[in-house]
Amino acid sequence: MNISHSLLHSFIPAMSTSPRIVAVFGATGTQGSSMVQALLADGTFVPRAITRNCSSEKALKLKSFGAEVAQADLWDIDSLKQALSGVEAVYGVTDYYDPKNVAQGHNSEMLLGRNLIDAAKATDVKYFIWSSLPHCTRVSNGKYANVYHFDNKANVDDYLRESGVPHSILYTGWFSENLWKYNILAPVPDSDRLELTVARYDAQSPQYFTWVERDLGHAKLNYTQFASILQQALGKPVSFVSSQTTGMQEMDDMYAFQSEFGLYPDTAIPDPRLINLGVKFHTMEGFIQEIQGRYA
Repeated sequence: MNISHSLLHSFIPAMSTSPRIVAVFGATGTQGSSMVQALLADGTFVPRAITRNCSSEKALKLKSFGAEVAQADLWDIDSLKQALSGVEAVYGVTDYYDPKNVAQGHNSEMLLGRNLIDAAKATDVKYFIWSSLPHCTRVSNGKYANVYHFDNKANVDDYLRESGVPHSILYTGWFSENLWKYNILAPVPDSDRLELTVARYDAQSPQYFTWVERDLGHAKLNYTQFASILQQALGKPVSFVSSQTTGMQEMDDMYAFQSEFGLYPDTAIPDPRLINLGVKFHTMEGFIQEIQGRYA
C-alpha cells in the first residue's frame, strides 16, 4: 500500500531520531501486512507490527522480513501505550469479526478504535492514519442500520477528528482479494465456467475495487463489467450472479447498501488528492496478471 507511506512522507516532517517507527495494527491481516511490506520496501520508516501473539506464524514471517514485532491488545490500553513507545506514526486497522471482539457486542470495534487513539495521544504519536468505511446508517437515513463493521469505523472517524491528534482517514473499497480468499470467483461444477457471486447486488451498480495488497483505487466498475474483464483475462466464461444471501444478515445488508447507495458516489476514482501526493497506482493489467496466476 504505497498510498499510506505517501501520506506519512507528506505529513510527517523528518526528525533527527533514528529509527523512525510506524506502528501497524492488524499487521497479520491482508491490509496491515501490505502496509508493513510497503514500509519495508520504502525504507524511510521501520514498521512495528502490533499483534496479540508475537509467536504466530504470520508474526514471525513479518519479523523475518525485517519488521519489528510487538505485543499489544486493543482491549488493554496499558499494553497499547507500551507498544507505542518511541513510535512516530500509527496505522490503525481493527477487525470487527475477530471472535474476541464479536463477543464484546456490536460496538466493540468503536471502543477499540477509541482505545487506540487515546493511547496514541498519551504517547505523543505525531501522526495517525485510520482505515475506515462509510456510515451506512447515516448515509441510508436509517434504512441499513445493522452494518456494524462499517458504522463502528465511521464513529471512530468522529472521535479521531475531535482528539486533536494529527491524522488522515483512509477509506477503502471492496477488496479484490475477496475473489480467492472468500471463493467469490469459483468454478461451476462439471463445466469450464466460473461464477462471480455477490449477494444482493444489482448488475449495473458500481463497485469500488481496492487491490489492498498493492494499493488503492484501481477501478470503479459494475460486477458485470468486472466479470467480462475476468473472462477475457482467463480465457473461459465468467458470469456475474447476484445471490439472495451470504448466510449472514449483516453482510447481506452491507452489499445491499453498497448496491443502492454506492461506497463513494461523489469521489473520483482514483482520488485526485492521492495523485497530487504522488501515489503511484497499480493497474488493472497488473491485477489481471495476478488473477491469471491464481486461476490458471
